[in-house]
Amino acid sequence: MMSKILVVDDEIGIRELLSEILREEGHQVAVSEDAAQAREMFMKDRPELVLLDIWMPDIDGVSLLKEWASSGLMTMPVVMMSGHGTIDTAVEATRIGAYSFLEKPVALQKLLSTVSAALRDQSRDSTREPVYVTLGKTEAALNLKRKCEALTKTSAPVLFLEAPGSGADQCASLLKKVNKPWVVISGPQEYETKGEQLVEMSRDGVIFFRDIGTLEKPQQLNLLARWENLKEAGVRVVASSTTRLGGLVSKDQFEIRLYELMSETIVNVPPLKDRIDDVIEISKSVLFEKYPAKSFSVAALNTLRSYDWPANLSQLSAAVLSSAQFSVGEEIGVSDLTPVLENAAREINLEASSWDFDKDYRSAREMFDKQYLEYHLAKEGGNMSRVANQAGIERTHLYRKLKQLGIKTSRKNED
Repeated sequence: MMSKILVVDDEIGIRELLSEILREEGHQVAVSEDAAQAREMFMKDRPELVLLDIWMPDIDGVSLLKEWASSGLMTMPVVMMSGHGTIDTAVEATRIGAYSFLEKPVALQKLLSTVSAALRDQSRDSTREPVYVTLGKTEAALNLKRKCEALTKTSAPVLFLEAPGSGADQCASLLKKVNKPWVVISGPQEYETKGEQLVEMSRDGVIFFRDIGTLEKPQQLNLLARWENLKEAGVRVVASSTTRLGGLVSKDQFEIRLYELMSETIVNVPPLKDRIDDVIEISKSVLFEKYPAKSFSVAALNTLRSYDWPANLSQLSAAVLSSAQFSVGEEIGVSDLTPVLENAAREINLEASSWDFDKDYRSAREMFDKQYLEYHLAKEGGNMSRVANQAGIERTHLYRKLKQLGIKTSRKNED
């Protein structure tokens, strides 16, 4: 089956050899000698596979790979090539999202098998249903699945409403277009960074605004001004919100015209409390994705099902993976879950908290810090690295702060 392949290499001999071999295999091949030309050809042809040299004169291949990944453009497998390859370089490229790594001179059989595998996996990924959020047999889960399937057949704007962590991101990812841009905007700061290039970087693809209600009024107006250009460029706009946008409109915090456009299709993503019977199936799937050799005991599964999960799917996923990471043996028992769930039990709904404003400033600040950190410890299943990243503080400072506030943590969940 013919596929469009882009070969990026500054050595003309390599470009010609690879393109000749791949054309003989029936593929349509384009070649580029540097990153600037590769960008132009990439946006024009939308290849289904890229063979990318690491060492190039203007911009190296790893930097170009990072650029595509951060812009949501890497919707195809990228195979890195280098005659000076090192393990560290290969690991870094794979971490960013490269499919594989080939050493030059590239062996013919290795080239053909890697290209074949990458294209086969790309085809499989384009039809594979995302796990977790659409799993389950409750009416809430089946209804959500039916709605998401119907949305893949339209190009209208979509707004996913959710309680935090319920899975709106995964629902939105179902609407990705094969081999087309997928651009994610997470809040005001990212809009400022990507706003000017929004139309070009997302042409013929999908833009996902994560929690669109957090955009500031000038950014909302800016998006409205670009709306027709996005439509003409074949861009689908998808968004999530943890707040009812109608309420923000009534408070003059959200543009009514943008609300009307985004409200063409609204999908409510149910919280786990409305589909608690799906917890066992979701937990098994989350575990199998990362730890296929491990399993939960019956008692552990019952423990997962009986928990409240106030932070929904994100909290459940974190708890499953944290318990799996530090469990001894292939079966995860209740004792492995207990430290994780003890941290989760400390979760406090900050919005519902009763604050004593008669306290002095230092005491009130400590009260907030304690509740804030307990909230994120519960949300991240006690994983200290993720809490530090979420809070934006150094881990050493985090440990000192937890000790100062008298918050106990499990040493098993530090990494």
